[in-house]
Parts: sequence; C-alpha cells; structure tokens
Amino acid sequence: MALTTWALGPALRLCAAGPACSWEMLHVAGAGVCGCCGALRPRYKRLVDNIFPEDPEDGLVKTNMEKLTFYALSAPEKLDRIGAYLSERLIRDVSRHRYGYVCIAMEALDQLLMACHCQSINLFVESFLKMVAKLLESEKPNLQILGTNSFVKFANIEEDTPSYHRSYDFFVSRFSEMCHSSHDDLDIRTKIRMSGIKGLQGVVRKTVNDELQANIWDPQHMDKIVPSLLFNLQHVEEAESRSPSPLQATEKEKESPTELAERCLRELLGRAAYGNIKNAIKPVLIHLDNHSLWEPKIFATCCFRIIMYSIQPQHSHLVIQQLLGHLDANSKSAATVRAGIVEVLSEAAVIAASGSVGPTVLEVFNTLLRQLRLSIDYALTGSYDCAAVVSTKIIKEHEERMFQEAVIKTIGSFASTLPTYQQSEVMVFIMNKVPLPSSQQSIEAGKAGENRNRLTQIMLLKSLLQVSVGFQCSNMLTALPSAFLDRLLSAALMEDAEIRLFVLEILISFIDRHGNRQKFSTISTISDISVLKLKVDKCSRQDTVFMKKHGQQLYRHIYLICKEESNVQAHYEALYSMLMLISIELANEEVVVDLIRLVLAVQEIAQLNEDNLTAYNRCALFALGAAYLNLISQLTTVPTFCQHIHEVIQMRQKEAPYLLPEDVFVERPRLSKSLDRLGPEVFFWQSKISEVLGGSGYNSDRLSTPYIPQLTDEDRLSKRKSIGETISLQVEVESRNSPEREQRAPAEEITYETLKKAIDSVAVEEQERERRRQVVEKFQKAPFEEIAAHCGARATLLQSKLNQIFEITIRPPPSPSGTITAAYGQPQNHSIPVYEMKFPDLCVY
Repeated sequence: MALTTWALGPALRLCAAGPACSWEMLHVAGAGVCGCCGALRPRYKRLVDNIFPEDPEDGLVKTNMEKLTFYALSAPEKLDRIGAYLSERLIRDVSRHRYGYVCIAMEALDQLLMACHCQSINLFVESFLKMVAKLLESEKPNLQILGTNSFVKFANIEEDTPSYHRSYDFFVSRFSEMCHSSHDDLDIRTKIRMSGIKGLQGVVRKTVNDELQANIWDPQHMDKIVPSLLFNLQHVEEAESRSPSPLQATEKEKESPTELAERCLRELLGRAAYGNIKNAIKPVLIHLDNHSLWEPKIFATCCFRIIMYSIQPQHSHLVIQQLLGHLDANSKSAATVRAGIVEVLSEAAVIAASGSVGPTVLEVFNTLLRQLRLSIDYALTGSYDCAAVVSTKIIKEHEERMFQEAVIKTIGSFASTLPTYQQSEVMVFIMNKVPLPSSQQSIEAGKAGENRNRLTQIMLLKSLLQVSVGFQCSNMLTALPSAFLDRLLSAALMEDAEIRLFVLEILISFIDRHGNRQKFSTISTISDISVLKLKVDKCSRQDTVFMKKHGQQLYRHIYLICKEESNVQAHYEALYSMLMLISIELANEEVVVDLIRLVLAVQEIAQLNEDNLTAYNRCALFALGAAYLNLISQLTTVPTFCQHIHEVIQMRQKEAPYLLPEDVFVERPRLSKSLDRLGPEVFFWQSKISEVLGGSGYNSDRLSTPYIPQLTDEDRLSKRKSIGETISLQVEVESRNSPEREQRAPAEEITYETLKKAIDSVAVEEQERERRRQVVEKFQKAPFEEIAAHCGARATLLQSKLNQIFEITIRPPPSPSGTITAAYGQPQNHSIPVYEMKFPDLCVY
C-alpha cells in the first residue's frame, strides 16, 4: 500500500494543484510511472520484451519465446496487441539501425504465425504485413531479403479464416521491382532478384486460389508479374538447349534467377483457369514486342514452350488464338518480326496436338492464308500501305519470301495435328482460295494482277502440298472428293510449269499410302524390280470405285500435261511416279490396261509431234514410256509381255539410246534431231502388247483400242485453248490409229455449222443445268401444299397406269376356242397369258 501511494504521489500532487491541471497531464504522468515500473505494464508487453536479449548477437531467448507462444495460444484475443507491439519495436529498431533486434523480432513473428491459427489471426497478420513492408522499403539488401523470406513463410500458411480487406498491391509492385534489381555487386544483385521472384511466387500462392483476395489475374497485376519473370528468363545463354522440364536441371542451375523464374512462371500458368489465359499471355506478347525478341525467335520459342507445357491441355487453343490475333495486329510490322511470330505459332501448334486445337480450326488457316496474301502484296508493291504513294518503310523481298515459307511451314505443322476429317476440310478450304480462271474466285487483270495471281496460286498450292504430305487416308473417295479433285486438276492445265508441278506432287502425296514415292524418284529401266522392295497391297473396293469414277479424268490430265512444251525433268519424274503409284496403289486389271493404252498414246505424241515439241520433250516422252512399261511388265509377270518390252529396250540401247531414261534424264542429255526417221523396231506396238496380254486373260479388245481423251466442258471453256482449237484437236485425235497404221483417215473439215453446233450444245447443257436448279429450288422453297398437290397428281397418274396393267394381266383363262363370250353376248378376243408376256428387265426379279 505504501508502494502504491509512493508511485501515485506525483499524480495526487497534480490533482491537488486544482482545476488548472488537465487530465492530459495526468495521463502523461501515469504513463511515465508505468514506464518506470515494469510490474504495472501489461503482461503481453513484458513477455514480448523478455524475448529480446541484452546482446542481440545472442539471438532470440527461446524459453521466453515459448512463454509468449503459450500466452498467445491461451489468450488469442491478445494476439493482435502482441503483433502491434512487436511492429512498434521493429519500426523503432529499424530507424535506430539496430538490425540485430530487427532479425529477432521477425523470427518471433514467424514463430507466432506458424503456431497460431485462431480467428484473431487476421489482425495479427496486418501487423505482420506492415513490418514486412517496412523491411522491403529499406535500402539495405539484407533487410529486403529478410522481409521476403518472412513473407514466403507466411504465404505457405493455410489460414482458417478468410480475410476480406487484405491487399497485396504493394508487395506485387515491390517484388517486381526487386526482380529488376541493378545493384552493382553481382552476388547481391542475384540475391535480390531471387528474393523478388520468391516473393512473387508467394503472392501467387497466397491469392490465386482465394476468391476473397484481390484477383491476381487482373491486368494490373499480370502486367507486373509476367514481365518480371520474363526479364529474368532472358538472362540465359543457351535458351534453346534447356530442357522443357526443370526436373533435369542441376543444383547449381536451380539456384539461378533464370531457373527460379521458370519454375515460378510454370506454377503461375499451371494455376490459370480458362478465363485467365488471355490476361497471362498478353503481357508475354507485349514484352516480346517491347524488347524486340521476335527476330532472334530463340527466346520467344523458349517462352512459348514453357507456356504450352505448363497450361492445362484443354486451354492450348486459347494460346494459339492469342498468337494469331497478335500476328494480325502486327500485319504491317517487319517481315522478320512476323516470321518470328509465325514460327513460334508453328512450335506451339505441334505441342498443342496432345491437347485441344479448338473449334475454330478454319479460322486459324484463314488468318494464315490472309497473312500470306498480304505478304505477296507487300512484296509486289514495296509498301505496307498499298494506297500510299511513298512507302515509309523499306520492304526487303527476300525477307517477305522467308515469311511466306514460314507461314507455309506453319500451315503444314498445324494441319498435321488435326484428325483426318478436319485435314480434309482444310485442304478443301485452301483449294477454294486458289484463284482459277474457271472458278468464281476473282482474277485480277493486267500484268500486276497476273503476277499477284500467279504468286497466290503458287503459295496456296505449296500450302496444300504441306498439308497433303501429312495426310493419311485409306479411302481415296474421302481423300479426294469430286469438287476438290476438279479444282485441283483444272490447275494442272495452266500454262505455268511450276503450278503444274505442284499439282502433280499433291496428287502423288495423296496416292502414295505406303511410302513408295522415293523409290521412283529416279527414272530408269531396271532389270529386276525386286531391288526396289515395293510395298504392294491388293486394290480395295473403295479404290476400284474411285478409279471407275475418276480414272478417265486422271488419264486425260496426264495425257494433256505430257503435251506441254515447258515441261522439264522434274515434270517427267513426277509423271513417272504418278503412273507407277497408280499402278501399285489403285490398279486392277482394267486400270492396268488403261494405263498401258495411255502410255502408248503418249508415245504417239512424241512420234507424230503434231504439237511441235522440242527434241528434248520428245525424247523424254519416249524414255518415260520405256521406263513405265519396263516396270509394269514385271509387275504383271506375263513372260511374253516382259520379253517384248525387253527386246524393244535392248534395240533402243543399240540403235537409239537417246530414247531411254539413262541418256535423257541426266545433267547433259544426249539427244538426236533425226527422231522422224526412227525404225519400227524401237517402238512399243499396241497390236503386239494386246496379243501377248490378251493371251493371259486381259481384255484384248480394250487393249487394241487407242486411247482418246474425253472432251469436257473444261476444254470448251479453257483459258488456254479456243473452242475451235479444242474441237479440231478432238477430231484429229479420234481419227488416229495405232503407231503401225499405214494410212490415216483425213481430218473432218471444220465449218461454221460445226462450230455453231458445238456452241449450241454448250447452251443446251446450260439450259438443262438451269432447269435442274429450278427444280431443286422449287422443292426447297415451295409451300408444302403445292409440293403435295404436285406429287399427288403424279401418283394418281402412276396408279392409273398400274390399274391398266392389272386389267390386262388379271383375266380369266382363255376358252378352248380361243374366244370368250361376254355377259351381253358379244365375242371378245382372249388376252395373252401372263407367262407369255414380255416385261422390261427392271420389272423382273
């Protein structure tokens, strides 16, 4: 009692001083008294003070720390006051540079966080985050690292109670700033950057799955987090050689900011939901743009490998769409930038094959084809703005060509990831984009328009070839639908030799289903076909139907391509491969017969030379026929057929080696100008071949009939030949006989009436086509009552006809006299018995 009176003495004396003394002075005096006497201080403060030793180097007093922890667990309502007092001491120690006590305070906070999970933890966390922020604001690297480590420990704690008002904006900004540290000391700079990355990782872990926290996927946060991680990823010397998975990295690499940033980025993307992919990918694209990282493309490719391997597989198509949109946004950037984006897109598409390619497949190819056409326009006009008179940027043609090749490669890579039915749709889609004279596609006039059309045709056919190379389909009817095949073959009749070659290569890639293409890359007359080790399967029913439907169309285009004077060695090699692949993949006896007739007709082209072909073209056609007949004779295994072919080849080796592929398809071909004076012994005779194959069961009548290509509307409306030339060609072809004929029938005279009939026939076909269109349109758009009335009238007419037939057939049997008497006494002729009546074949079964 005396002690209390002594302690309160100053306060009592202040009270006695009268009303002039304020209560504030009393409060100050009381506070001073409490500061002087530790026994009167709150218990939590005494427990907090006791954990600090006199010498900070001694570290935390563990026994007193255990008492403080027990008290916090026993009285959780005091936890927020403990945190506030610790925060007060830490801020004071930081300002006084007493860093030893700062470390002790943070260690105590960490232990209290790990031990306490009560409902009052939120208020304590606020004090904790306040102290961490104070450390991060310090200019001392050690304090920044200390604060980051404490925050990381806090981020790994799963809280039992939600927090509605906590904000991490400061920490995202500060950690991102630390990731870009430029400290002079390399070791300190590395530690600060690693601390920044760990801090960002802690923020992501703490907030990404908590709906009550601030959305970490908001652009304001992603625009700081993602570039900070990419900045540290940039500092790697061999980005291309690094493994997609961090599991194979060495311990030393794991301690580097690069490897740590990669792990953090993978964790961030792995947690991204469907709606967050866009916000996570957009900062990557912006970072690559700002730092000009598309052109080397190594770092950009590395980034998107990480992205594609980290996100959930079903979200892969969202990344593809982001890249396509970015490509469109950069459509007027330099060709090297666009090429880098396209090559990254190609890499991403291959990885996306194991996941999902999305529902808008054709939109992907539409974007790529649009970029291809834009690049062609840029290369031709020399400007990114076709309307501009003077270009503001210099366009390098070879760079645009590199970009075009990159787009074509990407089209092939992306198509290879699709299922077969979608690949077929893509090929039809690309083919419909090819501008052709006979199609509805716009054809530009003028020299500039012709160049643009030609380059567009070549680039689109290159793209189609890339897709067809990876296309595998056992059913040719599915692989080559009629509309697609018609457009493709119409391109085969164009004057441009390069376009014709692309068409042949595309057809070969479709037909070659067993990998035999490379075995026919060189044209030769080998004596033993077994050395080629061909893979041959029996022709399926679907292939037979395909050849019955489209065989004559294929033969006709092969025949017409052979007549082109601009053909070079590559064209003849492609024709040889195509003939052999049809013989192996799609041939039955009928197809073999037609192919032999076709090759003999090609020999006749070279022999008669009505198209004024060069000596090389004629010798090449002779050599092509010899090489094909040599192999087909060995495939048919008819000894007499093989003997005849072998005899002719031997005779050519002696008398005319320039008619064999070994002398023609070389770097310096040996040709002859005396091709019109060749003897009959160097030709393959149709009569002889028909005789030897007819004896082995082949159709000798068909074999003895010369091949004549069918006339089609495409010939009548062709851009390359007039109507008169086409009809004249047909009349002359029909009048031909086999090579051994002595006299030729004179060609039919072309008159005005003949031309008029040909034009009228086209008009009649157009009228018939229009009538069919009207019928289809009527059934699609007419009211149901009108259609029902029309069909009912036809049904009534049909029923009346059936009734007449039944009246004739269902009659009583005839009388012996041959007549029957009607009820009214009039004689009536007997009807023919049913078993004697003749019905049409369709009615008998």
